[in-house]
Amino acid sequence: MAPPTCCSPTSASTRSTSCRTSRRCSTTARKDSILTDAPDTGTSPGADAPDKGTSPGADAPEGVRLQKVLAAAGVASRRVSEELIVAGRVQVNGRIVTELGNRIDPTTDLVAVDGVAVQLDAAKRYYMLNKPRGVVSTMRDEQGRPDLTQFTADLEDRVFNVGRLDAETSGLLILTNDGELAHVLAHPSFGVSKTYIAKVRGRVTPQVIQQLKNGIELDDGFIKADRARILQQQGDDRHSMVELTLHSGRNRIVRRMLDAVGHPVVDLVRRSFGPLNLGTLKSGAMRELTKVELGQLLTISRAADAGQKGSDGPGEGESWPNHA
Repeated sequence: MAPPTCCSPTSASTRSTSCRTSRRCSTTARKDSILTDAPDTGTSPGADAPDKGTSPGADAPEGVRLQKVLAAAGVASRRVSEELIVAGRVQVNGRIVTELGNRIDPTTDLVAVDGVAVQLDAAKRYYMLNKPRGVVSTMRDEQGRPDLTQFTADLEDRVFNVGRLDAETSGLLILTNDGELAHVLAHPSFGVSKTYIAKVRGRVTPQVIQQLKNGIELDDGFIKADRARILQQQGDDRHSMVELTLHSGRNRIVRRMLDAVGHPVVDLVRRSFGPLNLGTLKSGAMRELTKVELGQLLTISRAADAGQKGSDGPGEGESWPNHA
């Protein structure tokens, strides 16, 4: 039997060179094999592995892996996002997704976690402002009155107000650059409720509260409060504090309703807008919405938009401006 090539009867120098070359080739092959086949222990199985069926030089798969999108949106770390997916807590376009290999288009697909919508567009901005009295709800007032630019001048992104509060009404105003969300929140036909606290003249009785809930006829049509209650009576009966919740967007509707039942408004504050509450935010102060608040708003927006597709104008008897 012939001896191995590297040990064939040749000169000692030739044998030494040949054996060293053979060992280097063998070592290189083993290293290449390890680099190619070793699993990535830093991710879950299947989390970032190449798609099956792809070959070198093939086009990269379209979309972005769902867990990466969730992590980028600030929902959770990528590892925790993977756990949410496997647990069946993530929906894409209304469908529960449980496989880690799913890819989505963040610009068109709608994602929710535990039924709460997730904003995937990092360019969108959402703020809550406690508008003071004496400020008009516009970004540029042609009459030179104080407007909203004093609160937005330092923002990097251009935003606009969702609905309006008249100059003498203070309280919660949403500022955003999300046109779709603004459309749903401001449009009266989508039924997003707003709650106001009013200081009015005179002693408000339970009969007056019931009248507001039953509805009254105004010059521009019938209107009723979704909810109404007395908060406080002044000792001298000169004033009362009442709370009204309604979803109408008609001009100065709260003031006109209370005036119609004989209790003109002295002071009016909007305390809530949909799921948002003014809380302890001081007059003239502004803050970004929390992820929970934003998720609640987006969930309402998507549900309303899905239920009322095709509505492209104000409802009968209602108008776009949301003056209180």
